[in-house]
Amino acid sequence: MFSGISLTLMHQITALLLQPVIWGLLFFVALSVYEAGISIGERWGGIQRLTDARDRHALMRAGKRRIERADFITRLAPMLGLMGTLIPLGPGLAALGEGELRVLTTAMTVAFDTTVIGLLSGMIGFVLGRLRRRWYDNALTALESSHG
Repeated sequence: MFSGISLTLMHQITALLLQPVIWGLLFFVALSVYEAGISIGERWGGIQRLTDARDRHALMRAGKRRIERADFITRLAPMLGLMGTLIPLGPGLAALGEGELRVLTTAMTVAFDTTVIGLLSGMIGFVLGRLRRRWYDNALTALESSHG
């Protein structure tokens, strides 16, 4: 049914993906922390300065860019977490079939760790995106009401 060559190639490609997935997850953790810091600055003055400048275009541009970054984190970090979950499970289950519980334990640990990291980053991105939408919507409303 399946060619041995294609299965071997598929397993090799999948095995090569684990390290980039882990680095990607670490990148998203760092990006989440960075974005959380940026959002503190937005909340306590950044958005107000844009509103006070009466530059609707700059306010909309900044809001769109920052909301898109939060959405990027929200969508991609959990996907990488799922990839990091599934990639080590194949070799882990194969090791179980051979009675090598230590390999299975390591694979399961990597699988759970990547899931948690991906979900954590995604949650931070989700919260930041929701907060930013509210903050920028309120700022646009305030800007428009002061013009009207």
